[in-house]
Amino acid sequence: MLVARLPLSDRNIAALPLVASGQQIVRDEDLAGFFLLVGKRSKTFMVQSDLRNNGRRQTIRIKIGEVGKIAAREARAKARALLGSIADGVDPRPKPEITESPKKNSSSPALREAWERYREGHMRRKHRSEGTIENYRDHVERLLADWLDEPLSKFGEDPGLVTARHEKITKESGPYIANGCMRTLRAIYNHARKTARALPADNPVLAVDWNAEHRRDTALGLGDLKRWFSELAALDNPIRREFHLFLLLSGHRPDAIKKARVEHLDFRSRVLHVPKPKGGVTKAFDIPLSRSMIRCFLRVMRIGRALYPEQAEEWVFPADSESGHLAEHKEKREELSKWGNDLRQSFRTVAQAAGVPELDVHLLMNHSIPGVNAGYITRNKLLRDHLRTQQETISRKIFDAARPDRKGEGPSPRIWPALRSREVVSELLAPVV
Repeated sequence: MLVARLPLSDRNIAALPLVASGQQIVRDEDLAGFFLLVGKRSKTFMVQSDLRNNGRRQTIRIKIGEVGKIAAREARAKARALLGSIADGVDPRPKPEITESPKKNSSSPALREAWERYREGHMRRKHRSEGTIENYRDHVERLLADWLDEPLSKFGEDPGLVTARHEKITKESGPYIANGCMRTLRAIYNHARKTARALPADNPVLAVDWNAEHRRDTALGLGDLKRWFSELAALDNPIRREFHLFLLLSGHRPDAIKKARVEHLDFRSRVLHVPKPKGGVTKAFDIPLSRSMIRCFLRVMRIGRALYPEQAEEWVFPADSESGHLAEHKEKREELSKWGNDLRQSFRTVAQAAGVPELDVHLLMNHSIPGVNAGYITRNKLLRDHLRTQQETISRKIFDAARPDRKGEGPSPRIWPALRSREVVSELLAPVV
């Protein structure tokens, strides 16, 4: 039996001649275990892999379909799903029919039902943020709207439908959104299969060829800070100015800071409590405040009480919005070149330049800590002295880089008053402390 290796595309397969006798195996160059079996009358897509179960190894060979009845792209998608199932220790070959009850697919929920169960039974129970839930809802109810009343078993039995939708979303909405939509579908399917055991064991999203994703490099460098501070000073709304400044000084996500309440500020302990960050209430944490961050809060609270006295009783960054707090933080790029998560990246870049250790940066930004030693680190024990010192170092580095040079270039050092007046500070702290 002859064995060759070739990219299994429709064009390459069409150029392969049938054999005069015996069979020829043509293996795919990219996907191990996926091959074409060429005979005297037909060409057949196949997969072969080793199934390991209870310490035993069994070689499994499965027919996918004949050339002419199935395209190479669809065959590859099915092959990927089958090989993934075998690698997980699941035999994907059809089981013998059991003639007890004809209810094989009666428990397969529709996508709409599975999504509602996942949202209420998992996301809300795990206290996922409304922003995260809304992101998932957009994937399901907009990008997969025509599938809402389709049973999940349809996709489990035909993963090619999922790969085709991933490619369609990639072309129409972009690679990142397409990948995010597939992750949502994968999570919903896995959750549904916990109770709907009739669903195919292998998740159809296993067949997807993921789009490459690259971290967006939109951070400010130290040399960019003078120009950015000058742009910030030119913004008309003083509350928005202080909001963007605090994002740069803290490195935290805009949604969490917009919802900061006055009651969450503790000036005596010099922390801002974030009760419900990304990841839910179990990820609640305290941000240690540098002197510059405290002054930022003092200024915005004084301004807020003058502009929005009612909203300022509750919110640190008040606004005339339905919620009572700043709702939209985006600016025109020609007016403020960096905002939102750009400033989160900038914080990390400045921290690196300031010589703050990577572990401390993770703790300041409330990142999960990699490695086996993470469970032995108690964040609150480091908060009062060590992390606050590191926060002070980063804030000082930011303002040193933004200070006007000898030629006078850069923002005015009096853009924001220091607010050292004891009367002003006492007035602001009185209802808080």
